[in-house]
Amino acid sequence: MWHIVYKKSVKKDLKRISKDILYIIQRAIEEKLVSDPIRFGIPLRRNLKGLMKLRVGDYRIIYSIDRKTIIVYVIKIGHRRDVYSNI
Repeated sequence: MWHIVYKKSVKKDLKRISKDILYIIQRAIEEKLVSDPIRFGIPLRRNLKGLMKLRVGDYRIIYSIDRKTIIVYVIKIGHRRDVYSNI
């Protein structure tokens, strides 16, 4: 079981998302990232190397993992068109 830690700016990201999409994102975090973030995530490349993404419809959850302490750090949540440029 992995622990989820949110960056402070993620709360601001969540306020921009509609409640129905927000519910889907929260379920994805609870079901996929808590159980196995390595299996469900896709590694990012180039200047975002070391981070992973989880696709939830048109939204992306950008996170990093610490295997030693079993923690998932959620860095950014946003729409796919601009989430990568705002990290």
